[in-house]
Amino acid sequence: MVCLLISLVVLHLVTLAMLIIATLEKSWWIWDDTEITDLWYNCFHDNATETWLCTATSESDWLQSVQALMVLSVVFSSISFLVFLGQLFTMSTGGLFYLTGICQAFAGCTDFAASLIFTFHRKEILNDPRDLQKGRFGYCFILAWLCVPLLLISGVLYVHLRKKK
Repeated sequence: MVCLLISLVVLHLVTLAMLIIATLEKSWWIWDDTEITDLWYNCFHDNATETWLCTATSESDWLQSVQALMVLSVVFSSISFLVFLGQLFTMSTGGLFYLTGICQAFAGCTDFAASLIFTFHRKEILNDPRDLQKGRFGYCFILAWLCVPLLLISGVLYVHLRKKK
């Protein structure tokens, strides 16, 4: 039981770290090696100064939806972890971690919705006249998709986990 509990906590923290990285890092769409786009900025690599020059992304309703859903996913997962810690020390023996599991499942659903919106509406989100075939998804987008099953699995595990002595 202790091994399951430790594994679940590690899974939760790893997933939360992946969500934070996916939300805040700048690699959702890569045009080439010198230009990348994320949820917040469009960045260009300046070879002369070896720095990234970033400008705010052009606002669109789809982009704001993805931004809000990713932030909401991080918030739900964080709340889920705090609720788990609270339940771990206050819940009576034999109790189930329903609230923790539901919060974690909501985090998975919001992350799924954000990733799905970006997948199908990237042309409107990127708002760029270039052909999308010249770009590719970045590692943050892939991290966001990897978090979906991990969040849902950990949510189900939390729901089935009973507190024992």
